[in-house]
Amino acid sequence: MRIQLIALVFLPAFLWGCSVQELVIAEETALIVASTSVDEAFLLDVGIVEFEAGIPKNNNPEKTGVYEDIRGAETKYLPYHLKTTLQGTGHWGAVRVIPSEKAFTDVIIKGSIKKSDGEYIEIEFSVSDTSGRYWFLRTYEAQTGLTSYSKRRDRRRDPYQKVFNDFANDLQQYVALIPPRQLQQTRQISELKFFRDMSPAAYNGYLGTTNDGVINVLRLPAENDPSVGRMRQIRERDRLVVDTLNEHYANFYYGISIPYRNWRKTSRAETVKFRQEKRSAKMQALVGVVVLAGSTQVNTNSSSRNTRNISRALQYQGISRGVNSIFSALRRNRDAGLHMDAIAELSESFGNEAAPMVVNVEGQERRLTGTAEAQFESWRQLLREIYEAETGFSQSVEVGAPARAPEPTG
Repeated sequence: MRIQLIALVFLPAFLWGCSVQELVIAEETALIVASTSVDEAFLLDVGIVEFEAGIPKNNNPEKTGVYEDIRGAETKYLPYHLKTTLQGTGHWGAVRVIPSEKAFTDVIIKGSIKKSDGEYIEIEFSVSDTSGRYWFLRTYEAQTGLTSYSKRRDRRRDPYQKVFNDFANDLQQYVALIPPRQLQQTRQISELKFFRDMSPAAYNGYLGTTNDGVINVLRLPAENDPSVGRMRQIRERDRLVVDTLNEHYANFYYGISIPYRNWRKTSRAETVKFRQEKRSAKMQALVGVVVLAGSTQVNTNSSSRNTRNISRALQYQGISRGVNSIFSALRRNRDAGLHMDAIAELSESFGNEAAPMVVNVEGQERRLTGTAEAQFESWRQLLREIYEAETGFSQSVEVGAPARAPEPTG
């Protein structure tokens, strides 16, 4: 009986001193990099649209852990990091973050953030090309590890890098199966779509649409047509502006990289600690109840005075320790809530540091207000005005141009 009582008293002390430590080693994926140079004629340009934030309806950050300031920053930060990853493969032409699909490019990538809390990342990627061909829709996820935010880690690798490498590898494997002629026509379609946007009257008849909604080339303008040369010059200006907007994204990306890394590191640590505290609190509460219940059942009515005194002392210690275990569990639950409060405070301060910047266009400060998409729309309107001024024609004037048939697809 005495042995059982001693075990009953010291068992919770043993369990109390034990805490479950999580040791997670993050998985890694090697990025597939081109081993030889690729013919530029078959390198597709890539446009990455700002990601969707994926904020739940009627979001309550205390319950979901999704803070709007953080997600708003991630919609710009994560696309730019994907840009740097794709650029490093050597499999693509120009890779840009674009404010909308109206920035004509060969391949369009969209992303939707499903989860991002410093520990887990989950992004749904959708890929299509300028012809309207749908490539694939896939979800990628990863869990960061204990050393993902270590100062000794490779700083070139983002803690979420596995997701970006997995996606980049799948994208390369997909495009590797596309016939070279189709790649070439994809580039032609994006160019002609830009021409048509600038001058619909002149370039409406160059593209058609199949019954399944895929755009194809009906005919090509003659290479010696002076208007083609002008259009290409205007398109280069447009690309320059998109590149300027990318500098805006780059400044944002590098400007918030330190606070964002610190937020993710702290968020992961706090989330893991929160989970451990909850687990430990439940264990302590359970053991406390068991000890309390067991201690009240100790028989103190022994015929031996010494035995009665020992039993009563052990009962008192057991009850005391059981009660302390229960109150300790309550304190741990309260501390876990404080950890979540710390995350919320970091999110608010992070949002203040991640304020957007003014965009400079072609060396001149352009007061293009609103979102990046709104700024781009203002620029596109200005670009049309430049085109009309240089050509002397408005879009309402029919401009005839010699044409050549597209090359055979065989």
